[in-house]
Amino acid sequence: MEHMPLEAMEEIAAYFQVLAEPTRLQILNLLRSGERNVSELAQLCGFTTANISRHLTMMSKHGLVKREGRGTSVFYRIADPTIYALCDLVCGNIARQLERSAASRAAFTGAPH
Repeated sequence: MEHMPLEAMEEIAAYFQVLAEPTRLQILNLLRSGERNVSELAQLCGFTTANISRHLTMMSKHGLVKREGRGTSVFYRIADPTIYALCDLVCGNIARQLERSAASRAAFTGAPH
C-alpha cells in the first residue's frame, strides 16, 4: 500500500465497508457451505428477501459473490474463496485481543482466566 494511488485506497476502503455489516458477514458464512438462493438466505438470516437482495447486490458489486439465474430463482455463491482467509485472519486477531483483555482483567481482579 506504500505507493498506492488514492483511487485504489478508496476502492479498498469500499471493499472493507461492505464487510463492516454483520448481515453481510452472516451471508458470507452461510455461503461457505455452498450456493443458496435469496429465499433460503432470507429465511436463515431472519430478514426479508428484499433486505437480503439489497445486501447481495452490494456484495456482488464489490466482487464478493456471483449470481446465477436458474428459472425463476437466482442463486448466489462466493466469487473468491480467499475472502474466508481474510475473515479467518481478522477473527483470529479479535480472538487474541479478547484473550489478552480477559487476562488483563483477571490480573486486576485476581480471578483465574
